[in-house]
Amino acid sequence: VQLQASGGGLVQAGDSLKLSCAASGRTLGSYGMGWFRQAPGKEREFVAAHSWSGSIAQYADSVKGRFTISRDNAKNTVDLQMNSLKREDTAVYYCAAKLRVPPYEVKVKTTEYEYWGQGTLVTVSS
Repeated sequence: VQLQASGGGLVQAGDSLKLSCAASGRTLGSYGMGWFRQAPGKEREFVAAHSWSGSIAQYADSVKGRFTISRDNAKNTVDLQMNSLKREDTAVYYCAAKLRVPPYEVKVKTTEYEYWGQGTLVTVSS
């Protein structure tokens, strides 16, 4: 499966931004999906993940209540709605997919994911 992330850009603190991840090559119907980010000089970190069945979602504490992950298996897309953005949200955001995840499970570790998109840069200015 190939993943293409888009929607990044330069915004001001407090603004909203929506990232999208489009998959090709295979339906996402049985994949666990996640968003991760990597700020300059830091390791890649978990942001949000979504199960492939049901509406099970999990978020990093730093984004809980501000970010929402959603997926449309029919359209093969996974979105990340980011509200009330902060300077510390500045990073390259990556979408990731993992095959053969139990229907209602979410994965939060980078090492658990098999497929990665190219990343999209989000810059939040004060």
